[in-house]
Amino acid sequence: MSQGPAPIALTCGEPAGVGVEIAAKLWHRRAECPPFFLIGDPRHLPAGTPHRVIAHPTEAAAALPHGLPVLDHPFDGARVPGLPQPAHAAQIIAVIARAVALTQSGAASALCTLPIHKKALKDGAGFAFPGHTEYLAHLAGQRDVVMMLACADLRVVPTTIHIPLAEVPRALTPELLTTTITLTHAALIRDFGISAPRLAIAGLNPHAGEGGAIGTEELSFIVPLIAKLAATGMNITGPLPADTMFHPAARARYDAAICMYHDQALIPIKTIDFAGGVNVTLGLPFRRTSPDHGTAFDIAGTGRADETSTLNALQMAAQMSAYRA
Repeated sequence: MSQGPAPIALTCGEPAGVGVEIAAKLWHRRAECPPFFLIGDPRHLPAGTPHRVIAHPTEAAAALPHGLPVLDHPFDGARVPGLPQPAHAAQIIAVIARAVALTQSGAASALCTLPIHKKALKDGAGFAFPGHTEYLAHLAGQRDVVMMLACADLRVVPTTIHIPLAEVPRALTPELLTTTITLTHAALIRDFGISAPRLAIAGLNPHAGEGGAIGTEELSFIVPLIAKLAATGMNITGPLPADTMFHPAARARYDAAICMYHDQALIPIKTIDFAGGVNVTLGLPFRRTSPDHGTAFDIAGTGRADETSTLNALQMAAQMSAYRA
């Protein structure tokens, strides 16, 4: 009898945040989850959480009906909701590296990461990366990766991410836009099972520049770049005015929207599905998803954390693994 797919590795993230509380809630919705296991310190789980400590990911499926499977990764000190501990920083980073190693070895089918707090990691362990995505790319030896936000009704990819709006025109180069488009196109085929992806490209300026009257970037390089990619057979349209791209009829005409900057991409998806959006990293040699929210220190320890986004992230990771297999 053949075994099912390897389970998904779920990293604990920042213990002071809501991540471990979400992991506990996922166990109560285990019928909706693909096989998964948490990597972290079981002492950080909310009191009374049913759990089973496992020695290897192969034990996760058998343990899941009886308690949350936890691959033990001991931390120094207790969890204090809402208050990051400097001593935890190096161990949080080590959990991520351990999860990547398990995923690359095939012991885990995909990686789902609970939120980290970048400042806490920098202060406690000198974390030198802007965030999860860049660290994962470093571990994978991958230079170019792309962030996608996805829900049932929309997929968006910001070309530039966490930079001031004033710096976007300078950062938005033809090379960066080409890389973003081509990685997204390849990932839609490989990881989402879309044989002929349809891509919609947003303009940078209002009204997509309105023929050069409201900015020249569209005419100077975005239009020629889209024409060049279309000539290769890619189904690509644009640049389109961003204010008319996200109503239901417009969304039906594409499989992913390539946006020029952070808020242009994230405002529509968070408006459509604030609790359920999933962060997906494209371009890695393994599958990685994450809930589209942060550590939520303000509600940590209250039991109010919403597990919907992480549940969706686990389900999407399993779907991506099946498509890639």
